[in-house]
Amino acid sequence: MKKLFLPTLLLSVIFSACHVPRFFTRNKANITDYKIFPYTPVGTNPDNTFEFPPAKKRPLANFRDNYHGEAQDLTTLLDKTSTTAFLVVHRDSIVYENYFEGREPDDISTFFSVSKSVTSLLVGIAVDEGLIEDINDPITKYIPELPQDDPDWQKLTIKHLLNMRSGLNFREAYGSPFAHVAKLYYGTNQLKQISKYQFNFEPGSVHQYQSVSTALLGIAVEKVTGLEIGQYLEEKVWKPMGMEFDATWSVDDKKNRSGKTFCCLNATARDLAKIGRLYLNDGNWNGQQIISREWVEASTTPNMENDNYQYQWYGRGGIARKDGQQYTYPDSLAAVEGARSLGIPHFYVDPLEAGANEWHIHYASNDFYALGIMNQYLFVDPDREVIIVRLGRKYDDGYLGLFTRISRHLGG
Repeated sequence: MKKLFLPTLLLSVIFSACHVPRFFTRNKANITDYKIFPYTPVGTNPDNTFEFPPAKKRPLANFRDNYHGEAQDLTTLLDKTSTTAFLVVHRDSIVYENYFEGREPDDISTFFSVSKSVTSLLVGIAVDEGLIEDINDPITKYIPELPQDDPDWQKLTIKHLLNMRSGLNFREAYGSPFAHVAKLYYGTNQLKQISKYQFNFEPGSVHQYQSVSTALLGIAVEKVTGLEIGQYLEEKVWKPMGMEFDATWSVDDKKNRSGKTFCCLNATARDLAKIGRLYLNDGNWNGQQIISREWVEASTTPNMENDNYQYQWYGRGGIARKDGQQYTYPDSLAAVEGARSLGIPHFYVDPLEAGANEWHIHYASNDFYALGIMNQYLFVDPDREVIIVRLGRKYDDGYLGLFTRISRHLGG
């Protein structure tokens, strides 16, 4: 009997955590996970539908790219990846749209962490409406169920959460059923789970990507609006912007119905592209200001002190190079002057190594994007008025480079 005791105890512990069997039986995250979770429906207004028109010309017909090997046309190279939807909009017209693996334009997909960027949009609307009074307010002001006697919880602000600086002890590891993110994704009653978390760092001191930050933002929006996150999205975004297809937003369980804002907006490529268009136009949608210009600017201006991550959106950056070689300068002043002469809008300079007299330029472009696991992308190049959506069922590397080459091909 003693030989059986430890394995039996281990199994009882594992399966007492209800999310663990779900992790294994559902075979990890999938773009069709909207089918397995309860959800809030997000409806459209059939009397107000916006559609991107097809371009009169085919500017990508002669586009060839060496992505993953030999030069190929866009459809051929995408067909060799796990892409399920690929959409390119240039100056408000669709210049490329294709679907793979039997999918169609009206098929919805789970966006995973692209949902974080849409959650930020809804936080901004709640701020515009005065429902969230100040992003420097502590999160406990809007979610009183959080520990009110913990000084770290009292220091944690909306802005900290927007910039992924919570300091919480939260493990963002997608391959383990015991990681916090797995419990958040497959578990129930997310607020009860989050209320138990402790802090590793003082709030605001360390940038660390954590889904729990967006989960808290979503809960706060639901608290101040009195609506499920999907209902607020429908009222403030989906219907006013004339989305073509109904969407859903998964919730933690049927009882609590708290929206899983860190992962689980489920919609189509075309309608996701419209979020890009909204931000491309400074929050204005055909004359209606859906979200304030100030919020869009704060979301899309690179924050180089925060790894180019701001308000749940990514900025694009790197080290300035020419023909694969880094630009180098003898001192900081020369490097700054070099960055200005290159027309780099956002940058900082530092030496290649301590004490070296070779300095280089860290830059951030004006491009911004939303990103989810398995490379769900919403990419926006505001300088060239290009929006690209890529959805897929697996992780394939190199899409940002491909997006940039497509955008440059289309030109200004």
